Amino acid sequence: MFATESSESSIDRRSFLKHGAAAAAAVAVGSTASPAVAATTSHPMSSRKSRPHSDLEELTVAEMQAAMAAGKLSAARLVRAYIQRIEKIDNGPIDLRSVIEVNADAIEIATALDRERKQGNVRGPLHGIPILLKDNIDTDDSTLTTAGSLALVDSRPGADATVAAKLREAGAVILGKANLSEWANFRGFQSSSGWSARRGACRNPYVLDRNPCGSSSGSGAAVSANLTAVAIGTETDGSIVCPATANGIVGIKPTVGLTSRAGVVPISRTQDTIGPMGRTVADAAAVLGAMTGVDGRDAATADSAGNFFTDYTQFLDSNGLAGARIGVARQLLFNSPETTAIFDDAVAALSAAGAVVIDPVEFPSFDEFSSSSAEFDVLLYEFKTDMALYLETRDGGPKTLAELIAFNNANADAELKWFGQEIFDLAESRGGIDDPGYAQALADSRRISRTEGLDAVFAEHDLDAIVGPTGSPAWPTDLVNGDHFLGGTSSYAAMAGYPLITVPMGDSFGLPVGLTFMGRQWDEPTLIKLGSGFEAQRGARMVPRFLESLGRE
Repeated sequence: MFATESSESSIDRRSFLKHGAAAAAAVAVGSTASPAVAATTSHPMSSRKSRPHSDLEELTVAEMQAAMAAGKLSAARLVRAYIQRIEKIDNGPIDLRSVIEVNADAIEIATALDRERKQGNVRGPLHGIPILLKDNIDTDDSTLTTAGSLALVDSRPGADATVAAKLREAGAVILGKANLSEWANFRGFQSSSGWSARRGACRNPYVLDRNPCGSSSGSGAAVSANLTAVAIGTETDGSIVCPATANGIVGIKPTVGLTSRAGVVPISRTQDTIGPMGRTVADAAAVLGAMTGVDGRDAATADSAGNFFTDYTQFLDSNGLAGARIGVARQLLFNSPETTAIFDDAVAALSAAGAVVIDPVEFPSFDEFSSSSAEFDVLLYEFKTDMALYLETRDGGPKTLAELIAFNNANADAELKWFGQEIFDLAESRGGIDDPGYAQALADSRRISRTEGLDAVFAEHDLDAIVGPTGSPAWPTDLVNGDHFLGGTSSYAAMAGYPLITVPMGDSFGLPVGLTFMGRQWDEPTLIKLGSGFEAQRGARMVPRFLESLGRE
């Protein structure tokens, strides 16, 4: 996810985050308004009974597996049910717009997996489980991979992305492609998260005129709306955790290199990562284990050798907070009283669950972090180089960033209707990773985020994790003016390449908000332990009601 100031010279950390470019969003625990204050307009399908296959809502992956093992459910029935929900909720009167395309082969694949099960071959915890992929993850099947852009509609990838291939091997059913912020929100300064030329503006399933955040907008909204069991998102800075919190679900942003980026439309070789999104920590953990491993197509995964697991559910612990040392990153709070109130309640809950809470902890580099353009500079250099390398793997279509820019100019009525491509232009003006400025920008980014950032705080206080609010409650979608983004807490981990997990911690006016746990490199097991402990303690996940709006009597 990305968006920035309108001139290169004015870009700093605060303005960068203000425009939603590199952060997450959500708020947390405990409603801050009474139902009488937060008057709502309901949708005819706001009642659970009115929605198709409501009996499948909120089923976990483990519950689906148990039902299939008992012969009470089949993968084919599950896929059909989700497709029918997509037809009625995503394409029908609610018009959620979270799914770009359904895989025409999904039912056939599910039927084949049912036959395998009957023959005694169950591949693992994802056997027969439907999963949506963000539309920047290559699949060599009937669906397109376009990053939401019309520029790639006539171009095809030559193979599955590595993560897609691994999920198929694990028995997952690729249900289709999820909507997203076009080009993962790294195109123009005034973008509205969740909008793509292929599908339009994705909506928030809690309150439909609110934003689902981005860039993995459709992945978050579809999981929350029970249009799929789980989904895959991608993150450069905030693009998994922001839509996870805004849509009231769990998102895991893995350490860079834990999951392969091969076959995924890129922004940054040093910050891009691929991760799971689910309604529970257990669901996300089950998916993560199927995605890991060293991949010759992505050099960054070599460092994961000896640091990855194929089963992260072993780290689930309902008492995972007991004895944990957790630092509170109050420097990262932003101007949202609702968020701060819920976050304070969540911090108290950590202590009540037995955690040792150090409040506050401070980043030595915070002042420089707040004003530095190092992260954005790194992304501009890497984007130009890595986009060209990726486009060369596709059959037909544009092959360079310059050609993408030209396509958008030639198709401005469709592509540039709501916002421009200033970030594309800035990246094109750079020299790529061979530019002398690249090495210095990367060194600065790593020093700020690692040596004088997360590493310093973890070492000083001997922490298991650092917490902050993932972001603010979802804002109204505004295609004309762009995102009304208040702030987020993903950027330190993004710049460092370190992992995050966000878990629902409460709501404000019925809009969910999440708590982010920040970890050390390769320490997903600890984050899953802490996240599952917090989830068990808070139980803050809410089923969406598809309200039309807030405050209208």
